[in-house]
Formats: sequence, C-alpha cells, structure tokens
Amino acid sequence: MAGLGLPGGNEAGLQEGAEEAKPAPIQEDEDACSDYGSRDKPGSALGRAVPDGSVLFPDIFRTDHLLFYERFKAYQDYILADCKASEVKEFTAEYLEKVLEPSGWQAVWRTNVFEVLVEVVDVEYSALKAVVQLCEPFLCESQVSTFTLECMQELLELKERRIPLQELWVVYDESGDFDQTALAVEHVRFFYEYIWRTWDEEEEDDFDYFVRCVEPRLRLHYDILEHRVPSGLVADYHNYLSQCEELYRKFLNVRNNISSSDSDSEMENVSMVEGLKLYEKVEHLKQKLKLIENPLLRYVFGYQKYSGLQAKGQRPTGIKITHVVSSTVMASLLQSLIRDKLCPESCGEELEIQFHNDPLAAVNACYEGDTVIICPGHYVVDGMFCIADSIEIEGYGLPDDIVIEKQGKGDNFVDCTGANIKISNLKLVQHDAVEGILNVHQGKTTLENCVLQCETTGITVRTSAELLMKNSDLYGAKGAGVEIYPGSTCTLLDNGIHHCKEGILIKNFLDEHFDIPKISMANNMIHNNEGYGVVLVKPTVASDVKDASAEGTTGYAQSTQSSDERAHGEGFREELPECVADELELYKQAEISEGNHEIVSELGAASAKKSQMHRKRLSELGITEADDNLMSQEMFVSIVGNQFKWNGKGSFGTFLF
Repeated sequence: MAGLGLPGGNEAGLQEGAEEAKPAPIQEDEDACSDYGSRDKPGSALGRAVPDGSVLFPDIFRTDHLLFYERFKAYQDYILADCKASEVKEFTAEYLEKVLEPSGWQAVWRTNVFEVLVEVVDVEYSALKAVVQLCEPFLCESQVSTFTLECMQELLELKERRIPLQELWVVYDESGDFDQTALAVEHVRFFYEYIWRTWDEEEEDDFDYFVRCVEPRLRLHYDILEHRVPSGLVADYHNYLSQCEELYRKFLNVRNNISSSDSDSEMENVSMVEGLKLYEKVEHLKQKLKLIENPLLRYVFGYQKYSGLQAKGQRPTGIKITHVVSSTVMASLLQSLIRDKLCPESCGEELEIQFHNDPLAAVNACYEGDTVIICPGHYVVDGMFCIADSIEIEGYGLPDDIVIEKQGKGDNFVDCTGANIKISNLKLVQHDAVEGILNVHQGKTTLENCVLQCETTGITVRTSAELLMKNSDLYGAKGAGVEIYPGSTCTLLDNGIHHCKEGILIKNFLDEHFDIPKISMANNMIHNNEGYGVVLVKPTVASDVKDASAEGTTGYAQSTQSSDERAHGEGFREELPECVADELELYKQAEISEGNHEIVSELGAASAKKSQMHRKRLSELGITEADDNLMSQEMFVSIVGNQFKWNGKGSFGTFLF
C-alpha cells in the first residue's frame, strides 16, 4: 500500500503476505499476539521467512501477515491506549520496555541501499533505537560494491551504532524467546510506515489519538489491501498524501527560517505570507485525507466524484473510430472481422480502426459515436468502465466466448452516464466485489444478449436514467438483481433474473419529491431468488392517508386488472422506442399470470396512493383545481407474460420502513 507513505515495493510484500499468510499458528496460540505474556507451549508460534537476494542471510520472523484485529488490539490495548498525539512516542517506549529483549538477538538491518546482519547489544527505548554491532562472519548485500566491512564499520561509527528499530528485521529463533521482540519491532515499524504522519504531533491534544487517527488509517490500510476502496480513490489518496508531505516539509523550512531570524525585514514578511499560504494548502489536503480515511464519508466522496463523469463529445477532427480488442489477432479472425464488421460495404463508409489488447483501454480511448468490438477471449480488467459518451460496445461472438472479469473489490464495474449507450454480446464477471456490476446514472443504456455474473447488487437504474435490457441473463447478486429508482425508466424484455437475494427491487417513490418510475416487463423468467421475484419498497403511511386513498387504490387496481390494453395505453406508447412498442404488442394477447397481476395491482395501488396524497397536499394549500399534468401521478406499468418460479418468498412482496 504505497499510498500510506511507502514505496510500491512494500505494497507488494504486504499484499503477498495478506494473500499467502497462514494465520493458523497464531489462532492456535492466541496469546502469542494478543496477550504479550509468557506462553505455555514450547517453541516459536510465529512463522519464518527466507530473505530475498543472493547472500545467505539467516531466516527472519514472518510478521508482515498480521490480521487487522491483531494490529488493532495491539495498538489499542498494549501500545497507545488513550494517549494524545504528543504522547505517542512516550507510550511506545513504555510498551517496548515491557516486551522487547534489551540485547542478545540478531537482526537484518535493511535500507534502500543495503542489507547487513547485525547483533543488538542494547536498546534505547526513549529514542526507539537499537545499539548494534556487526555479526561475524560479515554478511552484507548491496546494490553497489563499495560497502565493504571497513565502510560499514565507518558508517556505524557515524551513526554511533544507533539504528532505528523499524529498520531491523529480527532473525528467526525457534525457541520462541524472541517472538515478542519480533512482534514489538513489527508494530513499531508498521506504525511509523503506515499510520504516523509527520504533522500528527502538532495536532490538538484534546482527543484520543487512537480513535481519531490510528483506527481509521488502519482500517483504510486493510480496505486497500483487500481492494475494497475504488482504485481512483486510492490513487487520489496517494497523491494527496505525497503532496501534503511535500508541502509540510516546505512549511517547516519556512517556519524554521522565520524563527531563527531576529530581523524585521521585508524578506521576513514575505516569508510569513508564504508560510501562511503553505499552511492553508496543508490544512486543505489534510481535510481531504481525513475524508477518505473516514469509512463512511469516503464512499460519499467517491460516489460524488466518480459519478459526475464528463463526456468528451466528438473528436476535434470529427471522425469516428472503431476500436478492435483482441489479446492476439489471428489471420482467420482478422478476415472474419473484415468481412462482417470492418469492410466499407458492411458499414457504408470508410473506417478508421485502432487495435487494443485491453477492453478498458479501448473504452477510455472512445469519443462520441465510436464503436468497440471485442473479440473472443477472457479479459481481466483492474479498474472501472466509465462511459460518458454515446458509444457502442459489442462482443464479436457469443457472450460465453467474450468474458470480461473484474479484478478488485472497491470499484463499480460499469458506470454509464452517456445519452445513448449500447452494450451487447458480452459476459461480465465479478468476484468479491462491494459495488454493483452496472450503474446507469443518466441517459439511456441498452443491454442486449449479455450475461452478468454478479457479486453484490446487479444493475442499478438511477433517477432520470433509462435502461432497456433484452435477452440477457443476470444471476448471483447478494442484493437485488435490478434496482429501479424513482423517476427512472426500465424496460425488461426476455431476460432471466435468478439466484439473487431479490429479483427486482423498486425503490420507494411515495415521497412528494420523487417521480414515479415507468416500468415495462415482458416475458422475463424470474426464478430461484432467495426472497421475492419483485419487491416494492415503501414507507408506512399514516392511517388517515391510507383511508383517504383506499377508494382510489381499489379503482386503479380494478382498471388495471380488467384491461390489459390500458396497460399498453396509447399515450405512453408514443414515449416508447418503436422497436420496444412493437415487441410489447406481440405480448399483448398473452395470458396474465397470477404473479403479473399481483405486481400490476400493487404497483397501481401505490401509484394511486401517491396521487391521493398529492391531491391532499394541494387541498391543504387551498388548491382545488390543478392542471392535468400536475395532478397526474399514475405509474405506467406493463407486466405481461413474465414467469415467476421457485422464488423463496413468492412472486411479489412489499418492504415497509
């Protein structure tokens, strides 16, 4: 996790440790990490690691694989407790005096330039340093050949043989006598590399440092390691942190120069102004860092930033490009592409073509009107598809032959804000995700002949957005397969939605500030979901509003039940695309199943209830007559020919809150 103040090399080590660690020995002997006292079992409870490199250094203790709760418990219960920011070093020294062996252990001293084997002869607890001497025989590995025994002796003399503890890796001892020493050094090293900030000591002392700083930074560290933070937000955090550290160093230099000067010259006044500007910049960056470190606010910050995508528009040259994605291009594949997709005869005009081996790179290179053709293959992407322009993404073949697999847990898979986006003939696969597979924030997105293997939420259709989903298969969502927000338009035709927590979830639209969604569902198979096939979320309304709207509710439900033609009313049909209207017409004569009728009736009742509540609010304001458009609050619903089978709680249900 280089973004928490380290070079990228340490990130790789920690990630590898998090993935390959086998914490069983620690779980078997919990006291080894949590009690910091004597153990009943003989031998070391910690693992061992073989140092990299050509020099045969002895094995070292494996301590970089500790779990979140182990570090959390150590810092909270044994090291920092309720200390203030200015007391951190003092509390750490007191902890080390209790658990760190003062001498008699070996360690590998590591810097960015060399590694050398040393023996600790004393510990200066208050300075967090060890007094060392070189081991015999002399073992050293360096990127340069100048670090001989004599040079290293001279370097130690310059440092008065005092080395920071965080630069030492304790040599493995199977007796177990140095387990606590290895853990203590690891906790100090981790704290000053990943948690501590150079400006922390100047923070106000009226708060608990662990609660204010350590816990959120520790959680962020592990969230990043486990890919639970959007990659764009991680990059921002890295950037803000490096900027803040650089500006803070400049601020300290300016402040020290002012403090050491006794004159009241114009130069000093300029320096004070410069210092104030630097201070303001540092404080601004610190607030951004705290925002991302807060586990609740970071998602709000990330959503606001990454959902407001800006469209590029047309290229300055005005041309449209076809992007071809393929890991390898065989002659036969190229011939087929030219015949089916790329020849001027098939598309009616000369094409400019660009080749890519990564679908994400191809989409990022698109401008308004471009087309992306993805050839058969299995593509693994680390990042988010942010589609803000009207483009078409098409798989060249069957969906099961064109698989795009998402790597990383923190990002959405596909975010759509373009006016008219079409995605077809693809299979999208998620693993261990915390965000949904497809978000339609605004504009219209058409999803045709696709397979979506979800992990959390499936497709989300936001307010004012439109989704047309045809001949697609969606499964595996731990939330709802499709979430429909108020004021959106959602048309589902000939899809399979199955093995999700809920099939389709319609968000509450009864609030006076919400618009009613327009929903069309025809010939979908919604089956084997854990809860309901379709769920409507709505608030518990006061009894007087319920009574007042009961009559209107009944009337609407009856009209919906008695006439399928009314559900396909001519007034709304004009708003549907011609192709969709034609397909809906084919289902017009289909027999309405029990599940379809139940959904139409309940959604109609909710729509009528909203209309009644709206009339009541207008009446309270003294408005007895209103424009028809203002009073019309009925939902357009077309629920025809859908099949609901083997859903755990039934075809349709409501969730009251």
